[in-house]
Order: sequence, then structure tokens, then C-alpha cells
Amino acid sequence: MKLIQKIGILLFLVGIGLFTVIPFLGSYRLIETQVIEHTKDIHQEKMVEILAPLYGEEFSSNFSFIGSFKEYFNQYNDQLKSQSLWDEVIWDDYSFPLAKAALSSPVKDNPMLFLLLSVGLAVLGGLMYNLPSYQGESEGVKNNGVFHSAMKNRGWMGMITGAYLILFYIILYWYPAYLVNLVAMVDPLSQMLSGHPASQWFLYGFIYTLAILVMGIRMFRKYRGNKYQQLRTASVMFFQTAFAFLIPEILVLFNQPYFDFKNIWPLDYDFFYDYQIDAFLSGGGVGMFMLIWGILLIIIGVPVFTYFFGKRWYCSWVCGCGGLAETVGDPYRQLSDKRLKAWKYERVIIHSVLVLAVVMTVLTIANYFSGFSLLGNVTNQLHSFYGFAIGSAFAGVVGTGFYPFMGNRVWCRFGCPLAAYLGIVQRFKSRFRITTNGGQCISCGNCSTYCEMGIDVRWYAQRGQNIVRSSCVGCGVCSSVCPRGVLKLENDSEEGRINELPIIIGNDSIKLNA
Repeated sequence: MKLIQKIGILLFLVGIGLFTVIPFLGSYRLIETQVIEHTKDIHQEKMVEILAPLYGEEFSSNFSFIGSFKEYFNQYNDQLKSQSLWDEVIWDDYSFPLAKAALSSPVKDNPMLFLLLSVGLAVLGGLMYNLPSYQGESEGVKNNGVFHSAMKNRGWMGMITGAYLILFYIILYWYPAYLVNLVAMVDPLSQMLSGHPASQWFLYGFIYTLAILVMGIRMFRKYRGNKYQQLRTASVMFFQTAFAFLIPEILVLFNQPYFDFKNIWPLDYDFFYDYQIDAFLSGGGVGMFMLIWGILLIIIGVPVFTYFFGKRWYCSWVCGCGGLAETVGDPYRQLSDKRLKAWKYERVIIHSVLVLAVVMTVLTIANYFSGFSLLGNVTNQLHSFYGFAIGSAFAGVVGTGFYPFMGNRVWCRFGCPLAAYLGIVQRFKSRFRITTNGGQCISCGNCSTYCEMGIDVRWYAQRGQNIVRSSCVGCGVCSSVCPRGVLKLENDSEEGRINELPIIIGNDSIKLNA
């Protein structure tokens, strides 16, 4: 089995290596018809003129092509900006569609071959490593050697992994033109599912889903014998594959708005943007259903489900961000900061993001119904700021890239506005709690160590006090790693849920904490 795992690691590294090299393959040659085809009607004439010096010239790399494109494009815009001719500035970034159109590479000619050699080998390697894991061992959660691991305890492998993820997210969000080879590689899949060429977001969704599926199998192996963890893992794998990836693409195939039915405002922060509302209203009965469904989830679904099941119904069973954190991020859950200072920062930051999302949404709706006469372009500027700072930098770059540095729930703990909304309901009006049996606690600290949300679970267990925290996502790992069965996730009546004066039952006496 060890040999199979070693071969799996080798295949995975080869696949990742090819995936990293692929963006640099091929050459670029731009022609006028490509510019006309891939720019908006209002910009076609001017873009044809701006990029005329590039026509027919062959560029040997994406760096040289994109550099030349930016030089002429920015020169035109900078001149207009210096004259304050803001209405004539071309704000759209055409570098990605034009780079993809101008690309000539073996990847574009044989996309499925390169997909199998890169992503396919990485997936195969991951499966070969995960499937034999814990073979021959007894059931029970094994975390042996975690704090001696160069990957799982901020060692050199973890640092390299984190740096790679951060770099990938930065390029994906802000420099996608450098990824056109990778996007061309998944074009056949996109055409099959949606009938449209792939974008960088299709590439991301495809890789994201595969990562959850492969690492979900690891979760099945690690938590075998624990039905709660197995069902929870199967749930996030299903919702990510079906609701977040396949169904939205198939909707586009049938000329319906792209829509993730499990995504909820304010995590889905652009739900009330003007272009999104217009897409719903122009989508006929299906579009109207999407709009009503989204609103009902916000005002009825969230409070009702959270009342009965706590925020775990979404954060640990449905959410795509939570799905990645619970599968790909599971090896890093022990890196969450447990200090009181971190909790204080957490409360301020996450609720500040929620307030910002609410304010932005209220302004967006007010501006929409006023015909954009109330605030003009102010909301667009706010959208840009929120999308850059929260939607991209925080949720993407920090939220995922920092797994090996700060644990797997950085975004969920410090930034997700929906988690803040769910947490408020869970804290003050919910049947969910984690009950503790203080008399059985041996203070081993496993529960606190592996709490991905940074909760000092042991502190509650020692006091025999129920855990009722707005940040708790109900992943149940604290209960899974407890050797004495001290912790139990429960949905019961609200009465007695918060026990500020718990009773400690010890070996010699019964003590009331006053």
C-alpha cells in the first residue's frame, strides 16, 4: 500500500507540474477580425485602431503579447484620463478574450490530452494516495504526527503549498489572460455542459469541484465509522458537484440565467445588482423563480433552518466554501488561532463585513428603483471595492491561500457575511448546542486543538457548560476526536440551552459553579 501511495504522490506532482507549465506554451498572433469578434459594438472601431500595430506580429509568449497589448491599450486610456475625457475611456478589460483568440498552442489543438496529462494525473495520484489511507488500522480519528509534518504544521511544504495557492488566486482574479492555455484546455467540457466556450471561472469551478471530490474521499477514509462525518462529507460533495457546478452550467445551455440555488445573500453579494435583477426578470418564469427562491432563502430559509439545526445546516453541509474547507482544508484545521485576541478580532471583522454588505445592498436596491438617479455611479464604485477587497482578496486569496498558515476556516471565521448572519440567529434563537459532560473530561485538549473555528472547547467541557457560540459551524470534529465521549451535538428545546451555572459531576462530589 505504501508503494501505491508513493506512486500516487509522484503522479500528483507530475500533474501539478504540467498544470503549472501549460500556461507558458504556444505563441500569439492577433488579427483584426478577432478584435471585432471579441469586443463590444461600441468599442470595436476604436479597439481595431488601438491594436493595429499588433496585427500579424507573432509573439512567442503570453508575457510579450499581453505586455504589448497593455502598452497600446493603456496609452490610449491614459491620454483620455489626462484630458478628463472619462466617458471615452474604455473600462472593459479585453486582454483575456483577445489573448485566448490569438493563442496558437498544442494545448488548444489537443485540449483533452493535456487535461488528462495535468488535471487527470493529479486526480489519479490523489486517489491512489487517499484510497489506501488508514488501511489495516482500527476505526477512529488518527492525527498521528500532525505537529511533526512539514505540510500540516507550517513547515516548508506547507509554505510552498500556501504560496502556490495564493499566486494562483491572484492570477485567476486579476490576471486571467495568463491562464488562457488552461482555460482552452477545458473548452470541450464547457461546450458540452453550457454550449459556450470556457472562462477562467469555469476552469476554477471545475478544479474546485474535483478538489472537493478527491479530498472528500480522504475524509471518508479518515473518518470511517463516524456516520456524521461521512454524511456531512457526502453532502458537501453532492451540493458542490450538482448545485454549484453542473446545474448552473446546464441552465445556461437552456438559455436561462446562471444561478447557484444554494448560494445565499450576503455571501452571494451580487444577488441584488442591477444586471443580476435584469437577468432574472428577462429569464421568464424560471428567472422569476430564481429571484423569489433567493429572497425566500434570505428571509425565511436561513432563520428557520438555523433555528432547528444551527448554522451547521449550511456551513458544514451545503456551502461550497465550507465544502472546500472541510475536505481540502481538513489537514490544516489545527492551525486555527485559539487566542482570546483572535476571537476579539473575529467578532469585529466578520460583523463589519456583514454591515458593509448590508449597506451596499440597501444602496444598490435604492439606486435601482430610483432609475440610478439617486446615487449614480456611487454604487458601482462600492461594488468594485467590495468585489476586490472582500469577494476576491479576502474570500479567495486569503480565504483559501492561507489554509497552510492560519487554518482552513479563515474566510468563514473572519470574513463571511452569511456566516455572521447565521451566527447571530444561532446564538440567540436556535435549538442547536454542543452539550458537555464535565465529569468525563480528562483535559486532553483534542477538542480545542482540532476546532477549526478557534473555539477553546476544552474550557467549556471542563466546566460542563453547553457550547453556544455564534462562530461554531457544527462540524462535529471536536466530538469525533474526544476519547471519552464528553461532547455531543444536539438539537433540543431552547430551555436550558444556555447554562451559565453548570453542574460539574466529578469522582468525589457534585459542584455547582457559582
